[in-house]
Amino acid sequence: MKWLDKVERKIGWFAIPNLMFLLSGMMLAVFLLQYALPEEYIQGYLYLDWNLVRAGQVWRVVSFLILPPGSSPFWILFSLYFYCLIGNGLEREWGSARFTLFYLVGYLGSLLGSLFTGYATNQFINLSLFFAFAALYPNFKVMLFFIIPIKIKYLALLDALLYIYLLVMGTWPVRVAILLSLLNIVLFFGGDIFRHIKDFFAYRKTRNNFRRYMR
Repeated sequence: MKWLDKVERKIGWFAIPNLMFLLSGMMLAVFLLQYALPEEYIQGYLYLDWNLVRAGQVWRVVSFLILPPGSSPFWILFSLYFYCLIGNGLEREWGSARFTLFYLVGYLGSLLGSLFTGYATNQFINLSLFFAFAALYPNFKVMLFFIIPIKIKYLALLDALLYIYLLVMGTWPVRVAILLSLLNIVLFFGGDIFRHIKDFFAYRKTRNNFRRYMR
């Protein structure tokens, strides 16, 4: 996409190599600190709360990005391994600058969504990485829970169904938060998605015309 190429050239200086390794390492550090000092509630200093931000704790607009994705050690290891896997794959495909831009757009979308919900989570940003990786490598096989081999496109489909359910059944603030946090998917893949939809309907129209002709 031409606009992406232009933006990438302008923000090349801002590229953060191995971004997901860095973020995953910080998530692991937070988890280990919380595990070692449970009475301190380390994560309580990191989540996004706009009232606390306005009170001067401005670091919270960024620190929520390094909140661990759970409390189970097994789940933490699996999730962080997965983040590094897909992050490294996307960075290898796009380069550090474009991958950093992709993550930055997801972050800004989540931050904007928090104005409607009152909070923000890194869950939707990391989900957008998952969708992007599945779009680029649909037949890539991962070991689910380190045991079950499964193509990533099927996992992406299951996640998509879950978030469609949340969009339908959730409150409007939740819907807005999901849509804004996936803004990077729309910007980076919207053209391809539109072309696939257009080709699908063109194919159906051609097939229906052929069937009418054959009758």
